[in-house]
Amino acid sequence: MKKILIPIISLCLIFPFFQGRIVSADSFSVAAKSAIAIDASSGKILYAQNATDSSTQIASITKLITAYIVYQKISEGKLSWDTKVPISTYAYDLTLNSAASNVKMTKGETISVKDLMNALMLPSANSAAVALAEHIAGSEPKFVDMMNAQLKAWDITDAKIYNSSGLPNSVLGKNIYPNSSVDASNTMSAEDVAVVSYHILKDYPQILDITKQVSLTFDANGSSKATMQTTNQMLKGFPQYRNGVDGLKTGSTGYQINCFAATTLQNGFRIITVILEANNPATDNSTAFNLTNTLMNHVYGSWTTNTLVKKGNVYPDFKTFGIVDGKKNAVKLISETDIAPVVPMKTDGTPETKNLTVSTDKNKKDTTEAPVKEGEHLVSVKTSFKDSLGYIPGASQATFLLVAATNVDRSIPLVVIWNHFVNFVNEKL
Repeated sequence: MKKILIPIISLCLIFPFFQGRIVSADSFSVAAKSAIAIDASSGKILYAQNATDSSTQIASITKLITAYIVYQKISEGKLSWDTKVPISTYAYDLTLNSAASNVKMTKGETISVKDLMNALMLPSANSAAVALAEHIAGSEPKFVDMMNAQLKAWDITDAKIYNSSGLPNSVLGKNIYPNSSVDASNTMSAEDVAVVSYHILKDYPQILDITKQVSLTFDANGSSKATMQTTNQMLKGFPQYRNGVDGLKTGSTGYQINCFAATTLQNGFRIITVILEANNPATDNSTAFNLTNTLMNHVYGSWTTNTLVKKGNVYPDFKTFGIVDGKKNAVKLISETDIAPVVPMKTDGTPETKNLTVSTDKNKKDTTEAPVKEGEHLVSVKTSFKDSLGYIPGASQATFLLVAATNVDRSIPLVVIWNHFVNFVNEKL
């Protein structure tokens, strides 16, 4: 036996290949029908479990799509936060339905878009979703058509969305989407929910200013004034609190919270996690949050960042960028942020970079015309990591910006004319 052990030990000393292995995820699973985790910056999938099953119910996570369209209409100038929205009979009656989460509203009152958005995201008010939908599109079914069009734009084609709130049709009575069945519910895969979350954080990161709040006042100057509490128990003050979590949306397919699309910033990178249809949700609503915490621990224990360049430093492969008609021929480039793509973590805690590719969208012969302003984006550094998990649909890489370190003013007109004449002669004669 000793004769066999000695050669094996010797080989381990000569080839320490056990020390640099990637952390294995084979034994890890989440007690839910579906789950996924992605890098919020690049869309890189970091964990997936039955993530493409589009039969999973998403309940009030639906409201993320509703919120996206509200932000979209505000950015287009078609809506403002101060706009007063009438509460229809349909929306008001929902506030009286004990099976639907809501905030109390006074019949006949108008509520601001801002208050409705806060109510949508914190206590998951279903009437707020209906009121916003009706105001934006004229009716909830027409708003649902807008929701589905937006999903299609993100290459989500297998989702089933019937309303703006996430309530099952069985609760909505005569207000269900035309030709939909009375027992229909909104369904979407965990990967698709991750896509929605990815886009809303990319396009409208200010949503976190709402979702990070534990409580907010509703209709402060109106007859429906009330204090709203969040449904997210991973925020400060709750037993499941986790530092760094600041969103996004819970969902309940039954009486307990069993779905959660979450986001957190830790170890220098933000992730999005999705838990759908958690197994045997506890009556204290803790299950989805405990599972999310476990998933987040797994991700941050399996993935890390590979820092190529620190913020404000020069990227070694692209130090300057050429300037035409400027008082300088080139400008120094610096990184606007840390260039730090997310990669797997080896068992020794170091980043695995073997399958990491890095490129730029410009070459060193490219130029731009003066003037150039300090901080102006000139070059993009793109990173991609190839593995079996891949990226969510519509994403394929992380992008980091190289910007001008200083201003470069335009040369006086006489010099510009002379430079153009010289270039003409060199090119044509």
